[in-house]
Amino acid sequence: MPGWRSVTRQMAMPTEPVPFESHVATLAYAAGKPVASGRMRQLPEDFQVTEIPLLEPDGEGEHVWLWISKRGENTQHVAELLSTHAGVHPRQVSYAGMKDRHAVTQQWFSVQLAGKEEPCWEDMNSDTLTVQRHVRHSRKLRRGTLKGNTFRITLRDIAGDHAALEQRLATVHNDGVPNYFGEQRFGRDGSNLHAAEKLFNNPKLRMSRNKRSLTLSAARSFLFNQVLSARVSAANWNTALPGDAMQLHGSHSYFIAESVDEDLLKRVASQDIHPTGPLYGRGESPVRGDCQVLESTILTACAGWCEGLEVAGLTQDRRALRLGVSDLAWQWKGAGELVLNFSLPAGAYATSVLREVLLTTRTGGV
Repeated sequence: MPGWRSVTRQMAMPTEPVPFESHVATLAYAAGKPVASGRMRQLPEDFQVTEIPLLEPDGEGEHVWLWISKRGENTQHVAELLSTHAGVHPRQVSYAGMKDRHAVTQQWFSVQLAGKEEPCWEDMNSDTLTVQRHVRHSRKLRRGTLKGNTFRITLRDIAGDHAALEQRLATVHNDGVPNYFGEQRFGRDGSNLHAAEKLFNNPKLRMSRNKRSLTLSAARSFLFNQVLSARVSAANWNTALPGDAMQLHGSHSYFIAESVDEDLLKRVASQDIHPTGPLYGRGESPVRGDCQVLESTILTACAGWCEGLEVAGLTQDRRALRLGVSDLAWQWKGAGELVLNFSLPAGAYATSVLREVLLTTRTGGV
């Protein structure tokens, strides 16, 4: 099975393989590299995330849903604290989505008690964690059970032309951004991609269930980003190609654009539908024509990783290439401080929005 180095030499990439830790930095920009710069995450309060739930708990059942505010806490660590506090197995604790650690976040967790006495949840409160609500529900909170997230992000030490920066923001608001997987998906210094390389070179490598899942997700996210970056470079990431799989906005459903006509292009321009890219796995790709040629070129060059994902049992799926940014608003706090507010659907990355606006340096981890 080809390893990373043998695979990347075949790709339309720099002569030397790009280090995993630099993967996101090498992705193409929709409007060219930003000319303004700033600092992010100097304080956890600079990156505030609030989950938009898909449903509310109904008040009855063996599952307790907890609305928790946390500061500088990893989602998985909070789940472990809940497991210990309630005296239940970690599998009986769940959440809809992972949230950034170096941030202030609010999200739902669920704990299955199944006849056990309910503990005093407020005893968990600390300087970094507050249980704001707890309500019974008939079902477990499952991964992905959320509409999206709202963000309030403070950027400091802004340097560059403010008018050009605001024009970037207006473009992002109107046109959206490439829907890249952010660097959080790939781990600190690309650690999840290094793990994927090891796993694909040795499929029998022992890994915990959670680590294996993160590793495989990172690998196919990497492949998706490569396809999307190629389409951004070709300026066709936000339009339809013949044979494209077009996703309905707000849905996972898609259809194949056998041909591209004026009506289809109007729907794309209005963001009613979006072109998609591959989340690689077993099965035949649904795309055809020009789109199939483009994707095959990229994925054939990464044949070792594609084979590894198939061996691991993942199945084909699609993800929108374009990310719409809702409710975008901004406010200057003095000459060098900018506050952004916006909402994104589930599975989208705020850092993918920010990279189109300005160059950022940060304090804290991914």
